[in-house]
Amino acid sequence: MNGKFRGLLLGAAFLCSHGFSPPRVMSPPAYYKPHVPSAAKLLSASAKQTRNTNLYSSAAVSVTDFHAVSPPERKKLNKLQSAVVRTLMVAFIMSMCVALPVTLFPVWVLYRLKIINRVQKEMISLRVGQFCSRWLMRLFPFARKKVIVEPETLTEPQPAIWVCNHISMLDLFFVLALDKKMRGKNRRPIKCLYWKGLESNPITCLLCKMAGFIPVDMSDNGNGNANEYDPKSFKQMLRATKNAIKDGFDIAILPEGQPNPTPENGLQPVFSGAFTLAKMSRRPIQMIALHGLHKMWHPDENIGMACTARDMAARVYPCSRVYKDAEEFSSTFSAVVGHFGAHGKDLDDTELQLWLDGTMWETELSRRAATRMTAEDVVDDKESKPSKVEEGARSTSP
Repeated sequence: MNGKFRGLLLGAAFLCSHGFSPPRVMSPPAYYKPHVPSAAKLLSASAKQTRNTNLYSSAAVSVTDFHAVSPPERKKLNKLQSAVVRTLMVAFIMSMCVALPVTLFPVWVLYRLKIINRVQKEMISLRVGQFCSRWLMRLFPFARKKVIVEPETLTEPQPAIWVCNHISMLDLFFVLALDKKMRGKNRRPIKCLYWKGLESNPITCLLCKMAGFIPVDMSDNGNGNANEYDPKSFKQMLRATKNAIKDGFDIAILPEGQPNPTPENGLQPVFSGAFTLAKMSRRPIQMIALHGLHKMWHPDENIGMACTARDMAARVYPCSRVYKDAEEFSSTFSAVVGHFGAHGKDLDDTELQLWLDGTMWETELSRRAATRMTAEDVVDDKESKPSKVEEGARSTSP
Protein backbone atom coordinates (compact mmCIF):
# COMPACT_ATOMS: atom_id res chain seq x y z
CA MET A 1 0.00 0.00 0.00
CA ASN A 2 1.65 3.26 -1.06
CA GLY A 3 2.09 6.18 1.31
CA LYS A 4 -0.61 8.42 -0.14
CA PHE A 5 -3.27 5.71 -0.15
CA ARG A 6 -2.36 4.64 3.38
CA GLY A 7 -2.46 8.24 4.55
CA LEU A 8 -5.90 8.68 2.99
CA LEU A 9 -7.21 5.60 4.78
CA LEU A 10 -5.71 6.70 8.10
CA GLY A 11 -7.18 10.16 7.73
CA ALA A 12 -10.65 8.99 6.84
CA ALA A 13 -10.63 6.35 9.57
CA PHE A 14 -10.02 9.00 12.20
CA LEU A 15 -12.71 11.26 10.86
CA CYS A 16 -15.67 9.06 11.13
CA SER A 17 -18.16 8.60 13.89
CA HIS A 18 -21.50 6.66 14.65
CA GLY A 19 -22.55 3.08 14.25
CA PHE A 20 -23.39 0.96 11.22
CA SER A 21 -25.36 -2.23 11.76
CA PRO A 22 -27.15 -1.36 15.01
CA PRO A 23 -24.82 -2.31 17.85
CA ARG A 24 -26.04 -4.46 20.68
CA VAL A 25 -26.25 -2.41 23.88
CA MET A 26 -25.95 -4.55 26.96
CA SER A 27 -25.81 -4.04 30.67
CA PRO A 28 -22.54 -5.47 32.02
CA PRO A 29 -23.14 -9.14 31.26
CA ALA A 30 -21.96 -12.18 33.11
CA TYR A 31 -19.89 -13.79 30.41
CA TYR A 32 -18.69 -16.10 33.11
CA LYS A 33 -19.78 -17.48 36.48
CA PRO A 34 -16.85 -16.76 38.80
CA HIS A 35 -16.27 -18.38 42.14
CA VAL A 36 -15.91 -15.22 44.23
CA PRO A 37 -14.14 -15.31 47.62
CA SER A 38 -14.90 -12.70 50.24
CA ALA A 39 -13.45 -9.22 49.92
CA ALA A 40 -11.44 -9.82 53.10
CA LYS A 41 -9.77 -12.88 51.58
CA LEU A 42 -9.07 -10.98 48.37
CA LEU A 43 -7.46 -8.08 50.25
CA SER A 44 -5.46 -10.49 52.39
CA ALA A 45 -4.23 -12.38 49.35
CA SER A 46 -3.27 -9.16 47.61
CA ALA A 47 -1.40 -7.89 50.67
CA LYS A 48 0.72 -11.04 50.82
CA GLN A 49 2.25 -10.47 47.39
CA THR A 50 5.32 -8.78 48.86
CA ARG A 51 7.80 -10.21 46.42
CA ASN A 52 6.11 -8.79 43.36
CA THR A 53 6.58 -5.03 42.96
CA ASN A 54 4.66 -4.83 39.74
CA LEU A 55 1.18 -3.54 40.50
CA TYR A 56 -0.64 -5.13 37.61
CA SER A 57 1.02 -8.49 38.23
CA SER A 58 0.12 -8.25 41.90
CA ALA A 59 -3.51 -7.73 41.04
CA ALA A 60 -3.45 -10.69 38.68
CA VAL A 61 -1.89 -12.98 41.29
CA SER A 62 -4.51 -12.04 43.84
CA VAL A 63 -7.31 -13.59 41.77
CA THR A 64 -5.81 -16.98 40.98
CA ASP A 65 -8.70 -18.64 42.83
CA PHE A 66 -11.28 -17.26 40.40
CA HIS A 67 -12.65 -19.64 37.79
CA ALA A 68 -13.68 -17.29 34.99
CA VAL A 69 -15.12 -18.73 31.82
CA SER A 70 -14.29 -16.68 28.72
CA PRO A 71 -17.08 -15.72 26.33
CA PRO A 72 -17.34 -18.03 23.34
CA GLU A 73 -14.74 -17.09 20.73
CA ARG A 74 -15.86 -16.83 17.12
CA LYS A 75 -13.81 -18.65 14.54
CA LYS A 76 -11.28 -16.71 12.52
CA LEU A 77 -12.43 -15.52 9.14
CA ASN A 78 -11.41 -17.59 6.16
CA LYS A 79 -9.72 -15.98 3.17
CA LEU A 80 -12.97 -15.21 1.36
CA GLN A 81 -14.64 -13.73 4.46
CA SER A 82 -11.54 -11.70 5.23
CA ALA A 83 -11.48 -10.30 1.70
CA VAL A 84 -15.17 -9.31 1.92
CA VAL A 85 -14.67 -7.55 5.27
CA ARG A 86 -11.59 -5.74 3.97
CA THR A 87 -13.45 -4.62 0.84
CA LEU A 88 -16.37 -3.28 2.89
CA MET A 89 -14.02 -1.47 5.27
CA VAL A 90 -12.08 0.21 2.48
CA ALA A 91 -15.33 1.13 0.72
CA PHE A 92 -16.61 2.74 3.90
CA ILE A 93 -13.40 4.72 4.40
CA MET A 94 -13.36 5.95 0.80
CA SER A 95 -17.04 6.91 1.05
CA MET A 96 -16.29 8.99 4.12
CA CYS A 97 -13.61 10.82 2.14
CA VAL A 98 -16.36 11.97 -0.20
CA ALA A 99 -19.22 12.44 2.25
CA LEU A 100 -17.41 14.56 4.84
CA PRO A 101 -16.31 17.43 2.58
CA VAL A 102 -19.76 17.56 0.96
CA THR A 103 -21.71 17.60 4.23
CA LEU A 104 -19.34 19.89 6.14
CA PHE A 105 -19.28 22.54 3.41
CA PRO A 106 -22.71 24.03 4.34
CA VAL A 107 -21.59 24.27 7.98
CA TRP A 108 -18.45 26.13 6.90
CA VAL A 109 -20.55 28.54 4.79
CA LEU A 110 -22.88 29.27 7.71
CA TYR A 111 -19.92 29.96 9.94
CA ARG A 112 -18.22 32.26 7.38
CA LEU A 113 -21.46 34.19 7.00
CA LYS A 114 -21.57 34.53 10.81
CA ILE A 115 -24.95 32.87 10.99
CA ILE A 116 -23.57 30.42 13.56
CA ASN A 117 -20.76 31.00 16.06
CA ARG A 118 -17.61 28.95 16.60
CA VAL A 119 -19.04 26.68 19.30
CA GLN A 120 -22.13 25.92 17.20
CA LYS A 121 -19.92 25.18 14.21
CA GLU A 122 -17.88 22.68 16.24
CA MET A 123 -20.91 20.92 17.71
CA ILE A 124 -22.69 20.69 14.34
CA SER A 125 -19.54 19.45 12.60
CA LEU A 126 -19.15 16.67 15.13
CA ARG A 127 -22.77 15.60 14.63
CA VAL A 128 -22.36 15.75 10.85
CA GLY A 129 -19.38 13.42 11.04
CA GLN A 130 -21.34 11.05 13.24
CA PHE A 131 -24.33 11.13 10.90
CA CYS A 132 -22.20 10.31 7.84
CA SER A 133 -20.41 7.54 9.62
CA ARG A 134 -23.54 5.98 11.05
CA TRP A 135 -25.33 5.69 7.72
CA LEU A 136 -22.31 4.70 5.67
CA MET A 137 -21.50 1.97 8.16
CA ARG A 138 -24.99 0.62 7.69
CA LEU A 139 -24.34 0.63 3.97
CA PHE A 140 -20.97 -1.10 4.41
CA PRO A 141 -21.42 -3.30 7.53
CA PHE A 142 -17.86 -4.59 7.96
CA ALA A 143 -18.01 -5.08 11.76
CA ARG A 144 -20.22 -6.61 14.42
CA LYS A 145 -20.42 -4.28 17.42
CA LYS A 146 -21.32 -4.74 21.05
CA VAL A 147 -21.60 -1.95 23.63
CA ILE A 148 -21.60 -2.74 27.36
CA VAL A 149 -22.83 0.12 29.52
CA GLU A 150 -24.79 0.70 32.74
CA PRO A 151 -28.19 2.48 32.43
CA GLU A 152 -27.17 5.27 34.82
CA THR A 153 -24.34 6.24 32.48
CA LEU A 154 -26.90 6.86 29.73
CA THR A 155 -29.43 8.79 31.81
CA GLU A 156 -27.21 10.89 34.10
CA PRO A 157 -24.34 12.39 32.07
CA GLN A 158 -21.82 14.34 34.12
CA PRO A 159 -18.85 16.48 32.99
CA ALA A 160 -15.82 14.22 32.74
CA ILE A 161 -12.44 13.50 31.19
CA TRP A 162 -12.89 10.39 29.05
CA VAL A 163 -9.99 7.96 28.60
CA CYS A 164 -9.70 4.95 26.29
CA ASN A 165 -7.13 2.39 25.21
CA HIS A 166 -5.61 2.59 21.71
CA ILE A 167 -5.52 -0.73 19.82
CA SER A 168 -6.12 0.14 16.17
CA MET A 169 -6.19 2.83 13.50
CA LEU A 170 -9.99 2.60 13.84
CA ASP A 171 -10.22 3.43 17.55
CA LEU A 172 -11.27 7.07 17.49
CA PHE A 173 -13.55 6.33 14.59
CA PHE A 174 -15.44 3.68 16.56
CA VAL A 175 -15.52 5.72 19.78
CA LEU A 176 -17.19 8.58 17.94
CA ALA A 177 -19.35 6.21 15.93
CA LEU A 178 -20.76 4.57 19.06
CA ASP A 179 -20.90 7.74 21.13
CA LYS A 180 -24.69 7.78 21.37
CA LYS A 181 -24.79 4.12 22.40
CA MET A 182 -22.00 4.56 24.95
CA ARG A 183 -22.96 7.89 26.52
CA GLY A 184 -26.69 8.19 25.82
CA LYS A 185 -28.97 10.60 24.01
CA ASN A 186 -28.33 13.34 26.55
CA ARG A 187 -24.54 13.09 26.21
CA ARG A 188 -22.43 16.20 26.46
CA PRO A 189 -20.47 17.42 23.39
CA ILE A 190 -16.90 16.16 23.32
CA LYS A 191 -13.53 17.17 21.90
CA CYS A 192 -10.69 14.72 21.28
CA LEU A 193 -6.97 15.27 21.64
CA TYR A 194 -5.26 14.02 18.47
CA TRP A 195 -1.80 13.72 16.94
CA LYS A 196 -1.06 16.86 14.92
CA GLY A 197 0.53 14.75 12.17
CA LEU A 198 -2.97 13.71 11.06
CA GLU A 199 -3.42 17.20 9.66
CA SER A 200 -1.15 16.25 6.76
CA ASN A 201 -4.17 14.49 5.30
CA PRO A 202 -6.69 17.04 3.95
CA ILE A 203 -9.77 15.03 4.97
CA THR A 204 -8.52 14.46 8.51
CA CYS A 205 -7.52 18.09 8.79
CA LEU A 206 -10.99 19.18 7.67
CA LEU A 207 -12.86 17.32 10.39
CA CYS A 208 -10.34 18.09 13.14
CA LYS A 209 -10.47 21.82 12.40
CA MET A 210 -14.23 22.00 11.90
CA ALA A 211 -15.00 20.03 15.08
CA GLY A 212 -12.42 21.95 17.09
CA PHE A 213 -10.40 18.91 18.12
CA ILE A 214 -7.21 19.68 20.05
CA PRO A 215 -3.83 18.83 18.45
CA VAL A 216 -0.83 17.39 20.30
CA ASP A 217 2.53 17.72 18.54
CA MET A 218 4.88 14.73 18.75
CA SER A 219 7.37 12.90 16.54
CA ASP A 220 6.28 10.15 14.15
CA ASN A 221 8.61 7.53 15.58
CA GLY A 222 6.49 4.44 14.94
CA ASN A 223 3.98 2.51 17.02
CA GLY A 224 5.41 0.86 20.11
CA ASN A 225 8.31 3.30 20.48
CA ALA A 226 8.65 5.93 23.18
CA ASN A 227 6.61 9.08 22.53
CA GLU A 228 8.57 12.27 21.84
CA TYR A 229 6.39 15.31 22.52
CA ASP A 230 7.11 18.90 21.62
CA PRO A 231 7.08 20.76 24.98
CA LYS A 232 6.30 24.05 23.23
CA SER A 233 2.92 22.71 22.06
CA PHE A 234 1.81 21.87 25.60
CA LYS A 235 0.87 25.43 26.53
CA GLN A 236 -1.26 25.76 23.42
CA MET A 237 -2.89 22.39 24.10
CA LEU A 238 -3.68 23.31 27.72
CA ARG A 239 -5.10 26.67 26.63
CA ALA A 240 -7.33 25.01 24.03
CA THR A 241 -8.46 22.42 26.58
CA LYS A 242 -9.40 25.09 29.12
CA ASN A 243 -11.41 26.94 26.47
CA ALA A 244 -13.20 23.72 25.45
CA ILE A 245 -14.15 23.03 29.06
CA LYS A 246 -15.48 26.58 29.45
CA ASP A 247 -17.56 26.07 26.30
CA GLY A 248 -19.21 23.01 27.87
CA PHE A 249 -17.29 20.21 26.13
CA ASP A 250 -16.05 16.98 27.65
CA ILE A 251 -12.48 16.00 26.77
CA ALA A 252 -11.38 12.63 25.34
CA ILE A 253 -7.77 11.47 25.49
CA LEU A 254 -5.84 8.27 24.71
CA PRO A 255 -3.38 7.91 27.65
CA GLU A 256 -1.09 5.53 25.74
CA GLY A 257 -0.42 8.26 23.19
CA GLN A 258 -0.14 5.91 20.20
CA PRO A 259 -1.62 2.65 18.84
CA ASN A 260 -0.56 -0.39 20.84
CA PRO A 261 1.12 -3.02 18.59
CA THR A 262 0.57 -5.77 21.20
CA PRO A 263 -2.89 -5.17 22.79
CA GLU A 264 -3.19 -8.87 23.63
CA ASN A 265 -0.41 -8.33 26.22
CA GLY A 266 -2.03 -5.37 27.99
CA LEU A 267 -1.38 -1.65 27.66
CA GLN A 268 1.69 0.35 26.73
CA PRO A 269 3.08 2.81 29.30
CA VAL A 270 0.25 5.08 30.45
CA PHE A 271 1.01 8.80 30.54
CA SER A 272 -0.34 11.14 33.19
CA GLY A 273 -1.87 13.72 30.82
CA ALA A 274 -5.44 12.64 31.57
CA PHE A 275 -4.84 13.00 35.31
CA THR A 276 -3.32 16.46 34.75
CA LEU A 277 -6.34 17.60 32.73
CA ALA A 278 -8.74 16.17 35.30
CA LYS A 279 -6.94 17.92 38.14
CA MET A 280 -6.79 21.18 36.20
CA SER A 281 -10.50 21.10 35.34
CA ARG A 282 -11.62 19.54 38.64
CA ARG A 283 -13.44 16.84 36.74
CA PRO A 284 -13.54 13.08 37.34
CA ILE A 285 -12.09 10.55 34.91
CA GLN A 286 -14.30 7.97 33.21
CA MET A 287 -12.90 4.94 31.40
CA ILE A 288 -13.80 3.24 28.12
CA ALA A 289 -12.21 -0.01 26.91
CA LEU A 290 -12.11 -1.32 23.34
CA HIS A 291 -11.48 -4.85 22.16
CA GLY A 292 -11.20 -6.54 18.76
CA LEU A 293 -10.50 -3.62 16.42
CA HIS A 294 -6.86 -4.63 15.97
CA LYS A 295 -8.09 -7.81 14.29
CA MET A 296 -9.55 -5.65 11.52
CA TRP A 297 -6.80 -3.04 11.16
CA HIS A 298 -3.72 -3.82 13.20
CA PRO A 299 -1.29 -1.09 14.37
CA ASP A 300 1.62 -3.23 13.23
CA GLU A 301 2.29 -2.22 9.62
CA ASN A 302 3.46 -5.76 8.84
CA ILE A 303 -0.06 -7.01 9.67
CA GLY A 304 -2.18 -4.02 8.61
CA MET A 305 -5.66 -4.81 7.27
CA ALA A 306 -5.43 -8.54 7.87
CA CYS A 307 -9.13 -8.68 8.89
CA THR A 308 -8.88 -11.93 10.82
CA ALA A 309 -12.15 -11.15 12.66
CA ARG A 310 -14.98 -8.63 12.54
CA ASP A 311 -16.23 -8.58 16.14
CA MET A 312 -15.54 -5.64 18.43
CA ALA A 313 -16.71 -4.66 21.90
CA ALA A 314 -16.80 -1.34 23.74
CA ARG A 315 -17.05 -1.26 27.53
CA VAL A 316 -18.06 1.93 29.37
CA TYR A 317 -17.17 1.68 33.05
CA PRO A 318 -19.88 2.93 35.37
CA CYS A 319 -18.29 5.26 37.89
CA SER A 320 -16.30 8.36 37.11
CA ARG A 321 -13.71 9.01 39.79
CA VAL A 322 -11.36 11.66 41.11
CA TYR A 323 -7.92 10.08 41.53
CA LYS A 324 -5.51 11.16 44.24
CA ASP A 325 -2.40 11.01 42.07
CA ALA A 326 -1.19 10.06 38.60
CA GLU A 327 0.13 6.66 39.64
CA GLU A 328 -3.23 5.62 41.06
CA PHE A 329 -4.91 6.54 37.76
CA SER A 330 -2.33 4.83 35.54
CA SER A 331 -2.38 1.65 37.66
CA THR A 332 -6.18 1.45 37.69
CA PHE A 333 -6.42 2.18 33.97
CA SER A 334 -3.79 -0.46 33.15
CA ALA A 335 -5.43 -3.12 35.29
CA VAL A 336 -9.07 -2.55 34.28
CA VAL A 337 -8.90 -1.35 30.68
CA GLY A 338 -5.79 -3.39 29.85
CA HIS A 339 -7.56 -6.60 30.84
CA PHE A 340 -10.66 -5.89 28.75
CA GLY A 341 -8.57 -4.80 25.77
CA ALA A 342 -6.59 -8.03 25.89
CA HIS A 343 -9.37 -10.52 26.65
CA GLY A 344 -12.66 -8.88 25.68
CA LYS A 345 -14.12 -9.32 29.17
CA ASP A 346 -13.96 -7.60 32.55
CA LEU A 347 -11.97 -8.63 35.55
CA ASP A 348 -13.92 -10.68 38.07
CA ASP A 349 -16.80 -8.66 39.53
CA THR A 350 -15.25 -8.40 42.99
CA GLU A 351 -11.79 -7.42 41.78
CA LEU A 352 -13.25 -4.96 39.28
CA GLN A 353 -15.24 -3.23 42.00
CA LEU A 354 -12.14 -3.05 44.24
CA TRP A 355 -10.25 -1.30 41.45
CA LEU A 356 -13.09 1.08 40.59
CA ASP A 357 -13.72 2.22 44.17
CA GLY A 358 -10.01 2.57 45.00
CA THR A 359 -9.80 -0.25 47.55
CA MET A 360 -7.31 -2.26 45.48
CA TRP A 361 -4.99 0.74 45.21
CA GLU A 362 -5.14 1.34 48.97
CA THR A 363 -4.28 -2.33 49.43
CA GLU A 364 -1.33 -1.97 47.10
CA LEU A 365 -0.05 1.04 49.03
CA SER A 366 -0.34 -0.95 52.28
CA ARG A 367 1.56 -3.83 50.70
CA ARG A 368 4.32 -1.51 49.54
CA ALA A 369 4.55 0.05 53.01
CA ALA A 370 4.80 -3.40 54.61
CA THR A 371 7.50 -4.42 52.14
CA ARG A 372 9.44 -1.24 52.79
CA MET A 373 9.21 -1.68 56.57
CA THR A 374 10.38 -5.28 56.27
CA ALA A 375 13.37 -4.20 54.19
CA GLU A 376 14.23 -1.46 56.69
CA ASP A 377 14.04 -3.94 59.58
CA VAL A 378 16.46 -6.26 57.78
CA VAL A 379 18.90 -3.39 57.27
CA ASP A 380 18.60 -2.34 60.92
CA ASP A 381 19.25 -5.91 62.07
CA LYS A 382 22.38 -6.12 59.93
CA GLU A 383 23.65 -2.81 61.25
CA SER A 384 22.93 -3.71 64.89
CA LYS A 385 24.69 -7.10 64.76
CA PRO A 386 28.54 -6.93 64.82
CA SER A 387 30.32 -8.71 62.00
CA LYS A 388 32.53 -11.73 62.61
CA VAL A 389 35.61 -9.61 61.92
CA GLU A 390 34.56 -7.11 64.57
CA GLU A 391 33.87 -9.90 67.07
CA GLY A 392 37.29 -11.41 66.41
CA ALA A 393 38.97 -8.05 66.86
CA ARG A 394 37.23 -7.56 70.18
CA SER A 395 38.20 -11.01 71.47
CA THR A 396 41.91 -10.51 70.67
CA SER A 397 42.14 -6.97 72.03
CA PRO A 398 43.67 -6.64 75.58
